[in-house]
Amino acid sequence: MKKLSLVILAMTLALTANAQRYNVGSSYTTTDYYGTRSTTHRNGYGQITGTSTATTDCFGNTTTTHRDSYGNSIGTSTSSTDCYGTTTTTHRDRYGNNTGSTITTSDYYGNTNSRYTDSYGRSIGSTTSSTDYYGNTTSSHRNIYGNTIGLSTSSTDCFGNRSTRHMSDDLDTDIWSW
Repeated sequence: MKKLSLVILAMTLALTANAQRYNVGSSYTTTDYYGTRSTTHRNGYGQITGTSTATTDCFGNTTTTHRDSYGNSIGTSTSSTDCYGTTTTTHRDRYGNNTGSTITTSDYYGNTNSRYTDSYGRSIGSTTSSTDYYGNTTSSHRNIYGNTIGLSTSSTDCFGNRSTRHMSDDLDTDIWSW
C-alpha cells in the first residue's frame, strides 16, 4: 500500500511538472501626450479581440472604456485610490450594471496584490505582481481556491509603451477576465 501511494505521488508530481501552459493573448499599451492610455488586446492567434482606453482626471481617478473588436462599447471600469494607496476599481457592463470589483494594494517594494469579487461581493480570484530592477512585471493569477491558473509578463520599452503576454493553464481562458 505504501509503495502504491509513492507511485501515485510520483505520477502526480510528474504530471504537475509537465503541465501545459498556453499563450492565450497579449496586450499592447501606448500613452499619448495627454496621458490617455490606449490598449489593444489580441488573442493567442494575434487577432484583435478588443481595445481599452483609459483617462485620468485631476483627482487621480481613472475611467477605462472597453470595446470589442468592432468598436462597440462592452463596459467600463472606474478606479480611485485612497490615501493609503489602495485602489478600488468598479467594473460595469455596457448597460451600467455592476459586474464586479477589484481591490489592489501595494507593499513597500512595489509588489501589488489584486483581489477580484463578483457583483455580489464574493471572491473570484486574485493576482500578485512583482516588478524587477529593469521594470519587467510578472503577474501570477490565482483562482478562488488559491491555485495558480496563469501568468502575465510585461515589459516597457524606452518610449513608455507596454507589452504584456498572457499565459494560462486553460486554452479557453479569455484575457478580458484578467
